[in-house]
Amino acid sequence: MDSQVESKSALDREADVQESIAGFVPRGLFGGALMGLANLVPGISGGTMLLAAGVYPAFINAIAQLTTLKFNRYSIVVLATIVGAAVLAIGLLAGPTRTLVIEQRPLMYSLFIGLTLGGLPLVWRLAQPVTQSVWLGAAAAFALMVVMALGATTGGGGEGSTVLLLLSGLAGASAMILPGVSGGYLLLLLGQYEPILGAIDQFKEGLIGAGGFDLALVLDAMTVVVPVGIGVVIGVVGVSNALRWLLSRYEKPTLGVLLGLLLGAVVGLYPFQKPVAPEPGFAIHGVVVPIAELSSIPQEDWPLARFSPTARDIASCGAAALFGLFVTAAISRVGHRE
Repeated sequence: MDSQVESKSALDREADVQESIAGFVPRGLFGGALMGLANLVPGISGGTMLLAAGVYPAFINAIAQLTTLKFNRYSIVVLATIVGAAVLAIGLLAGPTRTLVIEQRPLMYSLFIGLTLGGLPLVWRLAQPVTQSVWLGAAAAFALMVVMALGATTGGGGEGSTVLLLLSGLAGASAMILPGVSGGYLLLLLGQYEPILGAIDQFKEGLIGAGGFDLALVLDAMTVVVPVGIGVVIGVVGVSNALRWLLSRYEKPTLGVLLGLLLGAVVGLYPFQKPVAPEPGFAIHGVVVPIAELSSIPQEDWPLARFSPTARDIASCGAAALFGLFVTAAISRVGHRE
């Protein structure tokens, strides 16, 4: 009799797991695709998108369980679903996103601002009721983001060292974990945003391009993709466990920091700037480019300069920002209901 009860209980647990997996997979695919897009967009956080899609707690718990060698089928499905969708979105859209940022910078930056501000209510709800420690954490993080924006590189950045690429991977990982932190924005500050997106697109072209498999393209792209990928793995494991620890012990100041990071990301996304042709004395990573080679520098590596917007510029950028705000708010409503 006892064995029959235990067998029925085991069957019930198995049915519950199957039901949980079936209910999670569609939202996991949706949230993972949004996270992948977010990692391509300066100013918007992959963690914010997971939070909006209603799969953020499951993602954090799955990472924590697997990194402490506590394997179970549900956690594996959670990670496989979200990460798989994110990788697919990054691989397919890295090239088009990079091109749009280079050629339509004011509109894209305005869109990024709207997407970023649309994520504020998500973290604000988590921080309720707001205490003094929330405000202090937010102020400190906002000040840090302002300092980072003031010290940001003014050009595309060119190729980085292996150490810088590892740091870039860590920055990308932070966006996957922390609601409010944009890995794409941190890559902009490091001067590695466009080079990394270009390498991802080159890797994809080498694998499945119109000319077929191209080993030379793949190997060249891997000099960037591999160190960035290693940094992402290290960052995901470290940041996810650190966040769980901080939230369990210092919840309010940690949420305040997330709010400050999210709001401060907008500071570095001033839309009315454009690339200008480099002049004699222009340097990339501290190395002055010879005058004879200035004309061969690709546009993504040109320095940026602010310009005075026309009424049409202001209207179009304002519309792009409102559209981004609407998109994030709509996603937030879907995830909140779930």
